[in-house]
Amino acid sequence: MRTYLIAACLLALWLTLVSWQTATVPEKLSDYGFFTGDPVRQQPAAGVVPYTLNTPLFSDYAEKLRFIKLPPGQSVAYNDTAVLHFPVGTTLIKTFYYPHDFRHPAKGRRLLETRLLVHQPDGWKALVYVWNPEQTDALLEVAGDTKTVQYVDARGTARQLAYGIPNLNQCKGCHNRQEVLTPIGPSVRQLNGDLAYAGAEKKENQLRHWQRTGMLTDLPPLADCPKTPVWDQPETGSLNDRARAWLDINCAHCHNPRGPAMTSGLNLSIGETNSTALGILKTPVAAGRGSGGHAFDIVPGKPEASILIYRLYSTDPGDRMPELGRKTVHTESLELLRAWIKAME
Repeated sequence: MRTYLIAACLLALWLTLVSWQTATVPEKLSDYGFFTGDPVRQQPAAGVVPYTLNTPLFSDYAEKLRFIKLPPGQSVAYNDTAVLHFPVGTTLIKTFYYPHDFRHPAKGRRLLETRLLVHQPDGWKALVYVWNPEQTDALLEVAGDTKTVQYVDARGTARQLAYGIPNLNQCKGCHNRQEVLTPIGPSVRQLNGDLAYAGAEKKENQLRHWQRTGMLTDLPPLADCPKTPVWDQPETGSLNDRARAWLDINCAHCHNPRGPAMTSGLNLSIGETNSTALGILKTPVAAGRGSGGHAFDIVPGKPEASILIYRLYSTDPGDRMPELGRKTVHTESLELLRAWIKAME
């Protein structure tokens, strides 16, 4: 009982602190003016630019709409080794939604939340806005929420999910780099792909579009720019490259030398070349029951003996990886990773 009361008091204190910190933040997403017309259409206003990632983070099969708004007159310098360094005043916007029927997008969709990363003078600030049932606006939420979602998946199966919306403190669980909040996805290698922009006759490479519109400087020839393959499109990269791309975006924001899971000694960043750091025949540091009784993170040729596969398959909150943003099993990526481990010598 005493432990419960202490936890409740700490939670109340944290909520009070967060409420004070967000006192001057707009209560409604519409107050920012990011979108025009019917909010559910997510039609960006002037200065708000859509973008996509070649291989995005898995979030219980939720679809995402991504946008960026740079401060007027500002641009981003080319950098092919890390996430781009966006100027103060930048806002990254990401809306999570589920189509009513994944086979027929024209049947409509349900917007669940819009997350913002706002670059302020003292660093990045995370904000979460939850969409109302009428789909007319989203309201600021600091304590998190759970929404029951029903949809028909790509195979025609009716699904129901208790979709978790994170509280502001949980955002730090993925976006921290040595206690500093930072974006995860928008890097040169992830943006090096085509996107259909409104009013354009054909798709355009995102890096070239950003350069043409003054958003990106010092862009070399596209042939010299790194490019993340699309994890489920074999024509875009080898089995190894696609598996590494999936692990990089889904796991490496924690499992890297500066991430929240640095003490594990596991580095799943796409550029890691040390096989032990990558997990091959590496014993876990402190996995506990999360090892599933297995001895190594990755056992070449034996996916079912690998802790990596066990934790990605588990839905137990104490075992599953990633810890946040996933309650279901990403069946398709597990097939990719099993094939990757089987192919190892």
